[in-house]
Amino acid sequence: MTDNRLGEFLRARRAALRPEDVGTASYGVRRVTGLRREEVAVLAGVNADYYTRLEQGRERHPSAQMLDALGRALRLDPDAHAHLHRLTRTAPSNQFTHTTDRVAPALRQLLDGYPGAPAFVINRTLDILAANALAEALHSPFEQADNLARMTFLDPAGRQFYTRWSLTAQATVGHLRQAAGLDPDNPRLRELVRALTEHSMDFTRLWTTHAVRGKTQDDKHFLHPDIGALTLTYQAFDVRDAPGQQLVVYQAEPGSLSAQVLNLLGSVHATSPRTVT
Repeated sequence: MTDNRLGEFLRARRAALRPEDVGTASYGVRRVTGLRREEVAVLAGVNADYYTRLEQGRERHPSAQMLDALGRALRLDPDAHAHLHRLTRTAPSNQFTHTTDRVAPALRQLLDGYPGAPAFVINRTLDILAANALAEALHSPFEQADNLARMTFLDPAGRQFYTRWSLTAQATVGHLRQAAGLDPDNPRLRELVRALTEHSMDFTRLWTTHAVRGKTQDDKHFLHPDIGALTLTYQAFDVRDAPGQQLVVYQAEPGSLSAQVLNLLGSVHATSPRTVT
């Protein structure tokens, strides 16, 4: 096996692109398939000789910023971009990560495929982007189920709904700190932190600790005014085609009192009048 894995990868991805794929005019007789080295260098804003040395394996230590520029020039998707960095054991810069708040129709359909489990999609700033009927019912005590951090710290229902409020608050701030590390210039994050800092001393105190926490799985304890107490576990799944989005699914232990209560919540919600927005 060759030891020039980076060069092989760059050549293969260059060969897979045509000039029209990157908005470049084609000229002259092309002796190779795909883009010329010089064209990739121009697109990436690097010296053509330097790029040639990368492909030939004579340069083996490009910076993370250089790899990001090449990733953009070669139109790499997130998986390929991450692989490019793994080949050189560098970490991709945060600037390359594209985020979106648009929830794909297929994901919305998947949410409704969990009729017995509250399921919803959030972004890095904990905005609820989409939810199924049972998730809407679970969060119905809040004035507006729009953002988990705002609901925790600023909505009057938060401290009653989350029966272990202190733990929920710590975890919520940790999630936002992680978002700040991934996307520090996110205007939505700045707006949210500003609002929470202005109106919640608890948030301000926790925010200054700089504790970081990813959202993966945990137990959640709730007190719902319609059905009482229930304990659920959740799993959070990264949405691969929408970096920054996570699918969160709650579930109750089969046969438990919480499972019965969750079924009751679904029934109550199904028979209650709903406002169409």
